Formats: sequence, structure tokens, C-alpha cells
Amino acid sequence: MSILRRAQQWSTFSTIWHIYDAKWQDPYLSAEKIKLYLMGIHKPIYHPMNYCGDHVIVINSKDIALRGDEWRKRVYFHHTTYIGGASWTLAWELHNKNPTLIVTKAVYHALKGNLQRRHTMQRLHVFPDENVPQEMLQNVSNQIKQLRPVPVRLDQIPKEEVEQFPKLLAYPEDYILK
Repeated sequence: MSILRRAQQWSTFSTIWHIYDAKWQDPYLSAEKIKLYLMGIHKPIYHPMNYCGDHVIVINSKDIALRGDEWRKRVYFHHTTYIGGASWTLAWELHNKNPTLIVTKAVYHALKGNLQRRHTMQRLHVFPDENVPQEMLQNVSNQIKQLRPVPVRLDQIPKEEVEQFPKLLAYPEDYILK
């Protein structure tokens, strides 16, 4: 067996740590991608009842982006199992309380129908910003590609680049918008 094939086989059977940047990403679309790595579906030895998943570290969960007006309309349900213990929380309220919960709940929902869902969730590590413990970062060997490119704000573009951008027409200096 060649050295390359041997390394491929070792990485197939080993547990790999992945990192995912959730900045400006939809948590529900991201959860579908994270699920593949948590369950080990990307590996050729995958079986639903086999423990072959990897660890995933999600950073910048406080900077997620929900589509449309989902911040105001998406509702999270919780019940304490006592009478009158039902509570509904809007997405923006839940995000203000704990910025990691929306991503965690999205991944938990993406793993529906899986008997090992609670054990699989223990391999998910969500952080609200880029501060990750050094013990975890030294294990990371792969970065999961973001689903969408992160947009650049207009005030963060250098002034030279704005001036060099081609203009459709040149307004006179005494032009006033009414």
C-alpha cells in the first residue's frame, strides 16, 4: 500500500476536527452542511449506526443572517412539562439571550430522525465570536467552505478603490439632488 493510500485510510478512520465560520450565513442552510460532517456522511465508511462522525467548531455565531424578516417572525417553542409551561420566543430575543442557541437548534433540527442525535450534538462546538480555546484550535485540520460569500460594507472599502471604480456618468460639481 502506498504512503498516500495509507494516509487516506488513516484519515478515513480517524476523527477530524473541522472549523466553520458562520458570519453572514443562514444557520438553517449551514446546519445541513454541518450535519454531513457531524454524522460522517462525507466518509466512505459511513453507516447510520456507526460512530464515524467528526468534530465541528462553529465560530462567529453572533453574526448569522436570517433571510427576510425571519428575525421578527421565526418563533422557538419550549415546554417545561408543567401545566402552563409553554413558552414561545422570537428569534431576535433568543439571539440576544444566547447567540449560540439558534445555530445549535438549527443543527439539532437538521439531525432529525437520527437515533444518535444527542450524542452527535456533543461533537458540535459553537462559539459566539472568534475566541476559541487553544486546545481545540490545535486539533483543527480542515475548514468547511462557507455557503455564501461574505458581503463587504461600503464604509470598509478603501477610498482609492472607490475612486478607481468605473463611473457611468460624471456629475458636474455644482449638481444638486432635489
